[in-house]
Amino acid sequence: METPGKEFYNRLDIDSVLSAVEDAGFSVSGHCLALNSLENRVYDVGLEEEGRLVVKFYRPGRWTLDQILEEHSFLKELEEGEIPVVAPLPLENGVTVRETKGIYYTIWPLQKGRLVEELNEQNLVQTGRLLARIHNIGASKPAKHRVEYNLKNFGEEPLRFLKEKEFLPTHLWKRYEEAANRIFNSFSEASKDMPFHRIHGDCHKGNLIQTADGLCFIDFDDFVTGPAVQDFWMLLPFGDSASEYERDIFLAGYREFREFPSSWFDLVEPLRGLRYIHYSAWIAKRWEDPSFPNTFPHFGTEEYWEKETQDLERLGSDLPISTESDGRNYFAKTEESELTNKDFFWDMED
Repeated sequence: METPGKEFYNRLDIDSVLSAVEDAGFSVSGHCLALNSLENRVYDVGLEEEGRLVVKFYRPGRWTLDQILEEHSFLKELEEGEIPVVAPLPLENGVTVRETKGIYYTIWPLQKGRLVEELNEQNLVQTGRLLARIHNIGASKPAKHRVEYNLKNFGEEPLRFLKEKEFLPTHLWKRYEEAANRIFNSFSEASKDMPFHRIHGDCHKGNLIQTADGLCFIDFDDFVTGPAVQDFWMLLPFGDSASEYERDIFLAGYREFREFPSSWFDLVEPLRGLRYIHYSAWIAKRWEDPSFPNTFPHFGTEEYWEKETQDLERLGSDLPISTESDGRNYFAKTEESELTNKDFFWDMED
């Protein structure tokens, strides 16, 4: 069944973008620049009077209206808590979401700033403090509509999709599935009794900018209910003594506002494994979008899946296996093999 608005979304042009902004109550200058985004369509739009706005068109079928509004509500809470984030502009009657030809869109202020390529000691402390404050507000009440970062949503269902749609070569499937099952087992064990609450969900350096007023977190499009450590592992280094030193600096800032047991870092590698699987399924589900084959020309090739399988096996081989069964079938152990790939990871955009 065709998703409403899908054809219009895939063929979105400048005239349609400018018309949507004008319909929202703004006088546009004609300036319209597409920004780097794959999941949604995002544009920098100039106004007749001095200034520019950002308009974001949500991918059809991805979020419900309630889920989008819950993101905006969370951002408003963070703003009221004096946490530097970018929230959508309230339009007529305070609404933050409009609809055009079956797709939702929002208008945002253009936040000037530069990406934070490396976190120095001062930035690490500041980032830790900010995330702790975000998590304090996130834990203050539950999300009613957003997705939970659990094994079903980010592991089992993506794996099932890849299997049912036969994306992997037949001779690689067993290896890939066994490695995934080992990661699923480890996630289940490491996340037991771990609190879940509202978090950023896609917290990496690309979503952290340096403004004139300091650090600012952007793009809460992937905000979910999940463990706090999900907001750490893409942001912080892991692997050696230098990495531990940087994490300790970050945690010193975080722990000024919120507790974080070091044992929660045990979930990092299982989270990394879920990301591998979820990311491949994310590309596969959007393959009919013309921008995806252009962006990922090697996706689906034998070489691509061989490397993905090896990376998953390498990661899974270092994870412990539970001796207790909960009745599911994901406790198979894979044999260790000599692998040379290192933490291959494409980061999800927008």
